[in-house]
Amino acid sequence: MLEKLLLPEKHAISILIKDHDRVKELFDRFEKSESASDKEKILGEATTELKIHAALEEEIFYPAVRRQLGKDLMNEADEEHHVARVLIAELDRNDRRDDHRYAKFTVLSENVRHHIKEEEGEMLPKAKGLEIDFEALGQEMLARKKELQKNGIPPDAEHAMVDAVNGNDDTPAEAARGGKRSVRSVIRGSKMAKTASRATSSSSRRPRRGAKSRSAVKK
Repeated sequence: MLEKLLLPEKHAISILIKDHDRVKELFDRFEKSESASDKEKILGEATTELKIHAALEEEIFYPAVRRQLGKDLMNEADEEHHVARVLIAELDRNDRRDDHRYAKFTVLSENVRHHIKEEEGEMLPKAKGLEIDFEALGQEMLARKKELQKNGIPPDAEHAMVDAVNGNDDTPAEAARGGKRSVRSVIRGSKMAKTASRATSSSSRRPRRGAKSRSAVKK
C-alpha cells in the first residue's frame, strides 16, 4: 500500500487517492444511514464523484501510464470501470420506488472498493516509480475536474446502452417485479444496446487526452 503522506498534495497519485477516500467515506455513510432522504443524497453525491474520477483516470492518468504498466493491468482497470458505469447508468434511470435501488448501490460500492484496493495495492505503487512528471499530470487532472464540475459529465456508452433497452436489461430486478420478457425482446434489446454503445463511443464520448498527458513524461 502507498505511503500517502509522502506524496505532495498536487501529485497525480495523491489526487486519485483523495478521490478514493472521499467515495469510501460516502459508502460508509450510506451503510450507516437509516434515512431514505439521506441515502438518496449520498447516492447522488457518490455517483457524481465516481463519474468525475473515472473521467480523470480514463482521459488523463491511464493514458500516461498504460504503456509502461502493461495492457493486462490496465485492461482489467478499464473493465472494472465499465462494470461500475453500467451500475451507475441503471441507478440514474431507476426511480426511488425500485426496491433493488439500494441493493444495486451496495453492489456498486463493493465493486468500487475492490477496484480501489487493486489500484492502491498494485497499479499506483508501480506507477509511482515511473519517469513521469506527476505534478504536471496532477495540474492537468485538477483543471479537468473543475471543468467537469462546472459543465457536467459527458455522456458515456454505458448510459446509452441502458437507455437503448429502456432499462429492460436489468433482468433480476425485472423478474422480481413480476415482469415477463420474450426472447425476441431480449435479443432486440441487446442489438440496440450494442449499436448505441458503438455510436456513443465514436461520437459522444469526449476524446481521451492521452496525447496531452504524455507531455508529462520526462524526456
